[in-house]
Amino acid sequence: MMAARASARLSYHEISMSIQPSPSTGVPGLTLSLSGRVALITGGSRGIGAATVRLFRQAGARVVFSFASAIDQAEALVEASGGPEFCHAIQQRLDTVEDGQALVQAAIAVFGRVDCLIVNHGIWPSHDAPIGEMSNQQWRGTLGTNLDSAFGLVQASAAHMLTHQPDRGVKGHIVLVASTAAQRGEAFHADYAASKGALLSLTKSLSSELAPQGILANCVAPGWVATEMSAAALDDPETSKKVLATIPLGRPAHVDEIAGPILFLCTPLAGFCSGEIFNVNGGAVLVG
Repeated sequence: MMAARASARLSYHEISMSIQPSPSTGVPGLTLSLSGRVALITGGSRGIGAATVRLFRQAGARVVFSFASAIDQAEALVEASGGPEFCHAIQQRLDTVEDGQALVQAAIAVFGRVDCLIVNHGIWPSHDAPIGEMSNQQWRGTLGTNLDSAFGLVQASAAHMLTHQPDRGVKGHIVLVASTAAQRGEAFHADYAASKGALLSLTKSLSSELAPQGILANCVAPGWVATEMSAAALDDPETSKKVLATIPLGRPAHVDEIAGPILFLCTPLAGFCSGEIFNVNGGAVLVG
């Protein structure tokens, strides 16, 4: 208990960054640390979410993550991340505003607070749906998961973070995970592109409103990433050829290459970043 209280008195920069000599060179090196922080990461059992959970735990944060159905993967990730004392999984669908609000309250109940909200969950109906044929059910389902629940998460998290005592002016971090489709659009997937495009505007609105109050809101916008969600497309030779032709680096991202920027935006090194759209797409958004 005494150690915990002493840690709580550390400044934000002392909590989040440390400089130690490298054993090999003797030159001071930089180690990012989120010790003392609690992160809520949605869609955390697989793909980008699981990579983000692992990275935040490696940085010393305690993590609560949500998952919809992959219970075996979620339990394995909790154990690999230090067990329930440091990492906790909550099974909950995120389809509505109320779902998002409920998840935040459940996360606060686990570790007492949430300092970093990572809105990573989402759905991408893989079949082509021409706009003239897209069903109301698909449209509402995609926006419910990708946008409505995101609002609930942000609304409840911001209200909670505003009660925090600031560390060097910062009360909390919000990172929304969007997509290059948010900026370029995506034919036959208008529901997905519209939902992710709304997250870009939401990020900018949150920055204008919350940055003066000590909450930094930013967005990471991945391109194609090798995950279970994209596997059907990337495993198809014809589709994969078309996809890779649009990426100057010639490959999809690894999940760690998305988790890294997400972590960065929750550290003091990004302390002057607010309302930014961090593109992580191998250059794809610039060429088509």
